[in-house]
Amino acid sequence: MAFVNWSRNQSGTPAEVRTPSSVEDVVRAVRDAAASGRRVRMVGTGHSFTGVALTDGLMLRPDALTGLRSCADDRVTVLAGTPLRVLNELLAARGLALANMGDIAEQTVAGAIQTGTHGTGRDSGGLADQVAELELVLADGSVATVAPGDHLFDASRVGLGALGVLTAVTLRVEPAFLLRHRRRRMALGEILSSLDELTSAHEHLDFFWLPHTDACLVKTADRDPGPARPPGAFAHWRDTVFLENTVFGAACALGARLPGLIPRVNAVSAAALGDSSWVDASYKVFTSRRDVRFLETEYAIPRERLGQALRETRDLIDRMDWKISFPVEVRVSPPSGAWLSTAYGRPSAYVACHVYRPTPHPAYFAGVEEIMTRLDGRPHWGKLHTRDAAYLAGVYPRFADFTALRDRLDPERLFGNAYLETVLG
Repeated sequence: MAFVNWSRNQSGTPAEVRTPSSVEDVVRAVRDAAASGRRVRMVGTGHSFTGVALTDGLMLRPDALTGLRSCADDRVTVLAGTPLRVLNELLAARGLALANMGDIAEQTVAGAIQTGTHGTGRDSGGLADQVAELELVLADGSVATVAPGDHLFDASRVGLGALGVLTAVTLRVEPAFLLRHRRRRMALGEILSSLDELTSAHEHLDFFWLPHTDACLVKTADRDPGPARPPGAFAHWRDTVFLENTVFGAACALGARLPGLIPRVNAVSAAALGDSSWVDASYKVFTSRRDVRFLETEYAIPRERLGQALRETRDLIDRMDWKISFPVEVRVSPPSGAWLSTAYGRPSAYVACHVYRPTPHPAYFAGVEEIMTRLDGRPHWGKLHTRDAAYLAGVYPRFADFTALRDRLDPERLFGNAYLETVLG
């Protein structure tokens, strides 16, 4: 049975597919793969744009490895295949929440953590930074539980599935809280001159720049004592379903047929940007609906280089006269201690460039990548890039430690695939 990812740019046909429902099933699958000389990978919901999940051997689907194993006031243990949207609902029902999360909630817990899903936060990092403990099935079939202080903990939090199959995760949680979400239009020049003020003034900052314009949609989120003031049903449908997905999808389709119209379409979109504000449960503010399929490249750069990165990206698009319909998204993160986190050891800014799926633009991505790599950028593990182990060893201080640990734990590359051969060597 062929596997195809969400954006439909990665596919593969494994020799066998299994759907484990317990840790014992995963142990059996790993041992069977080793005995038959096949490789084994567990996939998520396919929201990576790279081939990180692909295998020609034994593919494990996590659909039955879901739900909460245990729950306390400050931490929960969740099975690895649980989609984040389901985890949010389970936590909300218990009056709990994650401190931060990414803007897409369709990934599995394991897939999001292993590829470094990050969201945006002044003080709170990505999902890997909220991990308190991991349960892994190693290449020898043993089950390891790793926590802070264990040599495997900081390596395996963003492990790309290269060190073992993640079966359960213990996450730190906190009492459910409300966020005040504000959307407003700002000029790119205004943002570039006030980046430090913006990032320090708000707990969560996310902004989108529309190429061919000077307009940005700035989204901020800060904790609010309440009461909740969510948008009405019609306003929610209008903004998140109709405008951000239906109308935007139609504009992208029009631009695909008539690229010369894209600057004009973007100008109309920029003029339509309006201010709004509401208060709701944190997970409803963090996450967004994404129906329009796209391709994406994203780099984490030192936060102090963000202004330079955006100016050079804007100038590149203008100089090359490319017609870019999708906004460029910017987020921020504090330093992380996970060895292969894109934010390892430094405050980071993320620059994400997207294109409409039916109209790939490799030259655009290559041009952006050249800018980001000059600025010591680290590519998101689940998004398109062309970096290899030689480059990555130069931007990750603990890269050699990670690969040495992998050599010891999986010398036969039971968990390997073509993508890992490129990025890890």
